[in-house]
Amino acid sequence: MLTLTQRLTPNPDADVIFTLALTAEERMRSRHYFETNNGRSVYLHLPRGTVLRQGDLLKSEQGDFVRVVAKAEPVLTVTTDNPLDLLRAAYHLGNRHVALELTASYLRLTPDPVLRDLLEHLGLTVIDEVSPFQPETGAYGHRH
Repeated sequence: MLTLTQRLTPNPDADVIFTLALTAEERMRSRHYFETNNGRSVYLHLPRGTVLRQGDLLKSEQGDFVRVVAKAEPVLTVTTDNPLDLLRAAYHLGNRHVALELTASYLRLTPDPVLRDLLEHLGLTVIDEVSPFQPETGAYGHRH
């Protein structure tokens, strides 16, 4: 089993032994066992509260590097022609403490029929997708 104990900033030139595809929820786990697609056992043993992001490097006890990849997962992607409507939707979702990916052109969240109805009622376009999900870490989140 490979034990990963340290997170490093993304470095596209790093020599990695493999990539570890994780969902948004899995990237919030600092202590967890994973089985890779090729059957390799991996144990994350990172400082509590560590949130992994796309491209982060993980270093093993032996000095090997593994790259984190945001795994595609079911999401709702919310768009509109009016940027103010997107801000309004982010406000309402924030009041419900919903994990939310924010960009200038769309919002993304985990599927929820009640929230879909709310967003459609606000006049937004909501589509089901399978895509990497990168929710905000929150006001007190930090990279390292």
